[in-house]
Amino acid sequence: MRQQIKHWLLISFGWLCVLLAVLGALLPLLPTTPFLILALACFAESSPRFHQMLLNHRWFGPPLHQWQQSHTIRRTVKFKAMLLIVISFAISILMLWGRPALQLMLVALCLLLLGCVFRLKESEPD
Repeated sequence: MRQQIKHWLLISFGWLCVLLAVLGALLPLLPTTPFLILALACFAESSPRFHQMLLNHRWFGPPLHQWQQSHTIRRTVKFKAMLLIVISFAISILMLWGRPALQLMLVALCLLLLGCVFRLKESEPD
């Protein structure tokens, strides 16, 4: 019974992550790749069919396959992610003009995210 509950929870969370990733592809401030990686991990534990479906997807498949094989990302993807983080946090900080405590919190969170992305290994250039 516990195993079946875990199975359905992982599938449900995986599909929620796919939905958020699709929204992230349409909305500039919502990330796509982390949600797809989470979905891939959920499906790897719960549904080989859905796992393979993500890996075979025309748009999402190649970067996910690269991540699964080598835990690396392309340099251009890394640069774009860091640029989007800076732009989105800059807009948020400007929107909170006059609230220095919240602005400092956003600066700290931005630096933390940039550090995490910076530490990701890059794939070898083609």
